Amino acid sequence: MSKIGVLLVDDHALVRLGLKTLIDDTPDIEVVAEASNAQEALDAIQLRHPQVVLMDIRLPGEGGLDATRKIASRFPEVKVVMLTSFADEELVMSAIRAGAVGYLLKEVGNEEVLGGIRTAAHGEAVIDAATTSRLFARLRASAEKEQEDAFRELTDREMEVLYEVVQGKTNAEIAASLNLSEKTARNYVSTLLEKLHLSNRIELATYGVRYHLSERMKKE
Repeated sequence: MSKIGVLLVDDHALVRLGLKTLIDDTPDIEVVAEASNAQEALDAIQLRHPQVVLMDIRLPGEGGLDATRKIASRFPEVKVVMLTSFADEELVMSAIRAGAVGYLLKEVGNEEVLGGIRTAAHGEAVIDAATTSRLFARLRASAEKEQEDAFRELTDREMEVLYEVVQGKTNAEIAASLNLSEKTARNYVSTLLEKLHLSNRIELATYGVRYHLSERMKKE
């Protein structure tokens, strides 16, 4: 069985030595090259063709994120896993956007590092449990804020009109339901489209459904 070839990229020789010692004791994984900066990493990939790169996110000169972008562009078959001390949700998102398939903290256990290499080699995503928890907490907070802000610019009457649009009512039906003239109802719909930067009634209704307007109106 062929081994999974790994490139270690870290500017600290002791870190690379520790990882190499760990990997060399593993029958199905081997270190094929080491690098201390982005350019060395790119050169090593071209010469040694690793399947997985363990990349420190903070490198001297050109950083790990820039190196990852270049690897993803030039060598899309190579899987990059960030191995870092920085438990920062924004860095996780930046790493994923750069093309990394994984993000592991250096504090994780040996088996988690080895498992991450194997998982990445199979083309699957790798994120340690602690980082995943923080990331989902941030995403939940972001979603809650988006939900909270969805109708922030609307008046109570505009909310009522939007609710009627979500129910699929015409301008005439909205007018009858809310004791308005049809022209006033039409004007409210136009104002809603402008405030929410939408193009038509279908988008308006979809917006209301997306942000659970019916549930919100029932609570109020």
